Amino acid sequence: MDVDELRRLPPFAGLTDVGLQRLAVRAAELRAAGGQVLALEGDPGAGMFVLCDGNVEVELRMGKLELGPGDFFGELALLVDDGARVARVRATTPVRCVSIPRDDFLALVETEPSFALHMLRELARRLAEARAAV
Repeated sequence: MDVDELRRLPPFAGLTDVGLQRLAVRAAELRAAGGQVLALEGDPGAGMFVLCDGNVEVELRMGKLELGPGDFFGELALLVDDGARVARVRATTPVRCVSIPRDDFLALVETEPSFALHMLRELARRLAEARAAV
């Protein structure tokens, strides 16, 4: 995945050139067919994903969440040592996404304030929506 395509994804829009270059080298592109499961609740978290194309459904105990291009998932398991996935994630359409290994995710959080802030804002928004739905 090239730097320009990464820069167009909202979580990476504010990354420095150095951060984007590092991400371009380390991230992998993942494609999945509609219906394919991308993450299972309880599995160890090895990386996070940012959707480039397509949609996924995050199946939580309290309900479902639809995510589309520019959204991310899989980050919660990476924020805790030996963290496990908290939801099942299934592609509802053909999907293309960026997969970021745990160590690279943590390096981005530690060195790229815009990335960390984007993540925090989105997690806070999701938590607020979940509370409102209860």
